[in-house]
Amino acid sequence: MKKISGHIVDVITRTITKGILHIEDEKIMDIELSDNVENQYIIPGFVDAHIHIESSMMLPAEFASYSVIHGTVACVCDPHEIANVSGIAGVDFMIENAKHSPMKFYFGAPSCVPSTKFETSGAILDSEAVEELLQRDDIYFLAEMMNYPGVIHKHKQVIQKLEAAQRAGKPIDGHAPDISGNDLIAYAASGITTDHECMTIAEAEAKIALGMTVQIREGSAAKNFDDLLPLLKNHPEKIMFCSDDKHPDDLLKNGHINSLVRRAVKKGYDPIDVLRICSFTPVKHYKLDVGLLQKGDSADFVLVNNLTDFEIKATYIRGEKVAENGKTTFPRYIPTKTINKFNAQKITVEQLKVIPSGDNLKVIMVDDGQLYTHSITTKPKIENNNVVSDIENDVLKMVVYNRYQESTPAIGFIKNIGLKQGALASTVAHDSHNILAVGTSDEEIVSAINQIIDSKGGILASNGRTSCHLSLPIGGLMSDIEGELIAQQYEAVDAMAKKLGSTLLAPFMTIAFMSLLVIPELKLSDKGLFNGNNFSFTSLID
Repeated sequence: MKKISGHIVDVITRTITKGILHIEDEKIMDIELSDNVENQYIIPGFVDAHIHIESSMMLPAEFASYSVIHGTVACVCDPHEIANVSGIAGVDFMIENAKHSPMKFYFGAPSCVPSTKFETSGAILDSEAVEELLQRDDIYFLAEMMNYPGVIHKHKQVIQKLEAAQRAGKPIDGHAPDISGNDLIAYAASGITTDHECMTIAEAEAKIALGMTVQIREGSAAKNFDDLLPLLKNHPEKIMFCSDDKHPDDLLKNGHINSLVRRAVKKGYDPIDVLRICSFTPVKHYKLDVGLLQKGDSADFVLVNNLTDFEIKATYIRGEKVAENGKTTFPRYIPTKTINKFNAQKITVEQLKVIPSGDNLKVIMVDDGQLYTHSITTKPKIENNNVVSDIENDVLKMVVYNRYQESTPAIGFIKNIGLKQGALASTVAHDSHNILAVGTSDEEIVSAINQIIDSKGGILASNGRTSCHLSLPIGGLMSDIEGELIAQQYEAVDAMAKKLGSTLLAPFMTIAFMSLLVIPELKLSDKGLFNGNNFSFTSLID
């Protein structure tokens, strides 16, 4: 029998007692009160309440190696990204890989593959496929319902998916950016119980008033933590913490849910309230088999120095020490399988020509750190009867190119990327993960896209003469190399993007969302420029 002593934090009774955990057969068999204990605190392990593992560019087992050192014991995962590339085969791939790590991964059934009918993905999961997934024991919830117009207007396929989750007795995650009034009432009444897209206190409180639980998100691109943290004052029981999307360098350098816990406590919030938010609430909401330091529970917990700094001394899952002093204690899993879908043909400069047909060019304007965009108009820059990138005014040509079948590139323009030379290209392009590129000239864009096609997926920064490239051979989303090497290569590509002129905090994470049609206001799919406010295509030039 294993014994661990310290100040035990009970988030259910909201007490802290000195005691000894008696651990056997993966469980806490007894909790003995004692004054003679180690000078450490025993807290429940952290749970990320909503994450797309694919955005870390690591496979699940590799991700586990770099998150357990930060005290994370479980992740509620939406495999939406790989499902948009490879369908149910992609979901199965993630679940199987996750089994090769001690971390507890809880995968959901992707609800929106594709997210909308206005883009081309590599797979389609209709209501019948989603219901089959929801009947499985290894699928724990219906993942974020991004098609909020479909919910509000009761589209048949959408309603069938929601009803399938309710029949299965599994929770439904939401995605309702800037929805209010009667539309929000209809959305919440459909059985959707969470949302991670809030940007303001007022928006979050309106959702809480309708019974929804708000997941405060702090990812690598979308950062809402500071704006929404005051919710803890009046609504600590209706809050969860999540990362949603976490880039590899961010995870390695800045931590995971532990960093949010530390920041919240340093802002003056009750440590037990904060710990409940990232343990008790997600465990109960999603019905997770994750321990909460109760007798008979799975022995999932973290040892920390105190309840202010939350320095992670060790992480335990199922009673086994999986990390200690910043190092994992289990061997790295070397994957033997891969999965991808990539049929794009190389393009030419002629295919990017935009014939001027009016005086007003619609432009996507980016706000750093936000997924929302603005729609603005400007005078197009024209050369040789072609609308081109306007470097001086930071209005750059952007392309989304279907990677699943032969097609014509879709073209738009974007402001605030900041490039002064070269181009960026990526197959991490939510949600369908077609090839997305932005650059200072048509020639640079074509070069970047064709290099991505050669590699069958990845992220790339190029100035025409030299390129920096992180290959992502698994679905065009993830690598099978070590997480530290992924982070180093990502940092190198990120650094080159900034050397080319981008002033964005996370250039590749930001452009990855420029094809995400379910986040307003203006986005670009492989089928054309899209207005997210009225959910319809719009003209590029008027």
